[in-house]
Amino acid sequence: MITLALSKGRIFEDTLPLLRAAGIEVLEDPEKSRKLIIGTSRADVRVVLVRASDVPTYVQHGGADLGVAGLDMLLEAAAETGAGGLYRMLDLGIARCRLSVAVREGHDYAAAVQQGARLKVATKYTHLARQFFASKGVHVDLVKLYGSMELAPLTGLADAIVDLVSTGSTLKANHLLEVEKIMDISARLVVNPAALKLKREPLRALVEAFEAAVGSAA
Repeated sequence: MITLALSKGRIFEDTLPLLRAAGIEVLEDPEKSRKLIIGTSRADVRVVLVRASDVPTYVQHGGADLGVAGLDMLLEAAAETGAGGLYRMLDLGIARCRLSVAVREGHDYAAAVQQGARLKVATKYTHLARQFFASKGVHVDLVKLYGSMELAPLTGLADAIVDLVSTGSTLKANHLLEVEKIMDISARLVVNPAALKLKREPLRALVEAFEAAVGSAA
């Protein structure tokens, strides 16, 4: 049995066409079912639904053989838990966005990030944020949040936020400005190294099917 870890939402929806192209149909809609383990049209492949931030952990520790996760989650998990031993087999080119810094309108960000300055930053990507600002010589006080990130600068909780940005419409609606891009983000297919040894042939075949699906979608 091959177990694929996915998270609900955009990554799940964007992965479905790739699975179909690989000859795999997920048998239930996770939005209509309470099941966390879902079968597929292939008897030897199943999907487990976990939080996006937990996908690297499940794959790292063998709860899943492979998974689909955003580069943001993979890099943060690698820094936080040591989940850097995963094989990043393929950039799937889905769930594209960017990790960026945003501040409230009228905030002088350029002055705030002068060499040696100190900035209060709200984010759930504490490791990536710290690394980024350290590379600029800026000291940061980090406030870890998991949601409603846009509120932090508006309420005075933080000077800036580091968060994923897609269209920028949410920032604009909350009178925030995207001032600096940290990195481009897309979803990656990751594989557990031990599983790749134990289930080499079926996993390789599945990875190659994903690769072909990505190539045809390009």
